[in-house]
Amino acid sequence: MPKTQRSYQTEWKIAQKLYFSDERNRRSSRPAVRVALLGIIIGIMVMIVAISVVVGFKQEITHKVAGFGSHIQVVNFDNNSTYELQPIFVSDSLIQTIKHIPNVASISTFATKPGIIKTDSAFQGIVFKGTDYWDYFQQNLVAGTLPEAPNEVLLSTETANQLQLHVGDHFLCYFIQDELRVRRLYITGLYNTCMSEMDKLFVLGNIALVRQLNDWKDNQVSGIEVLVDDFRLLGNTTQDVYFATANRLDERGNTLYTQNLQHLNPNIFAWLDLLDMNVVIIIVLMLCVSGFSIVTGLIILILDSVSLIGTLKALGADNQFVRRIFIYQAIMLIGKGMLWGNMIGLVICALQHFTHIIPLDAASYYVSYVPMAFPWGWWIALNIGTLMVSWLILLAPSAIVTQISPAKVMHFE
Repeated sequence: MPKTQRSYQTEWKIAQKLYFSDERNRRSSRPAVRVALLGIIIGIMVMIVAISVVVGFKQEITHKVAGFGSHIQVVNFDNNSTYELQPIFVSDSLIQTIKHIPNVASISTFATKPGIIKTDSAFQGIVFKGTDYWDYFQQNLVAGTLPEAPNEVLLSTETANQLQLHVGDHFLCYFIQDELRVRRLYITGLYNTCMSEMDKLFVLGNIALVRQLNDWKDNQVSGIEVLVDDFRLLGNTTQDVYFATANRLDERGNTLYTQNLQHLNPNIFAWLDLLDMNVVIIIVLMLCVSGFSIVTGLIILILDSVSLIGTLKALGADNQFVRRIFIYQAIMLIGKGMLWGNMIGLVICALQHFTHIIPLDAASYYVSYVPMAFPWGWWIALNIGTLMVSWLILLAPSAIVTQISPAKVMHFE
């Protein structure tokens, strides 16, 4: 065992000497090795940026969708697909039951009612949503303040521009039910989430207004909204909420039904799932580029050291001894490329994260800039995976040393 350890140390020292030798840097292999190094750097950099963009984009879109409808909703089982939802009675015991479920971050109630905004020059169909959760819209508030009174509302900038309304203005909103009801509503603030379809649809206000219009009691709502701590556990948490409420009836005997935002917005999440395939394709392509660079670099290092290989074999070194020398050199090259690739990739991600220098069309992508995330677990896995793949790639070209004969090399010299 000590002999084997000394042998590996000898090979490593020879590899270091060859890799860092100034004499080798002046030889013909230098440009080719630099190209191989550049290929590794570009491959790692592109993979890191791709993962950061896709994870950041999915997190940002999920956050926006959850802002309008939370992660999980508990509603009346008898509801149809409209926004005129059948009410449920919410008790303190029901709230406490849901609140004690693992991964539940916060609970709020909401009530929705379709209506039509009428101004002197235009009209538009909307859904009035009364809520007591304002954190998301506080983050996206662009003018004014949040509403407090039942006749105060938050309007999107898109709707306000279309109807030529501003903070402080008022308008008439018509709610159609058994009899037409009209309310004069005052705009206290404007919001913009870049989710055009939802921005145009929702007008935010006090839940008390819906209760007044529908003649509901103080504990009647359209549903309960639940936010989770860890979105990755959304499926399990949805099941926990379902099992905690499915067999539970409210005071009027209504059955409760649980759904999450993936059920409510299948098209958006199907689109987001397609991004994962794009990342896989990018990673495979970049691994091919890096692998080709590694193979090329190793072959050039071997061919440039034919005389050294012949000399070592003439002195008694076996094929595995010589082979490991060049594998170690290639690992040093890979390590340098991965180090620079990680550094450049992280700098690009950080620059975009803090400056938003690369814009996007918000109408098409729901965000006005390329979002970046820092999924350290994915990056560590990417580097480990790249290193393992690179090691496997090295085995084939390093076998070239077994074909080099000392007699032929010395005859050639």
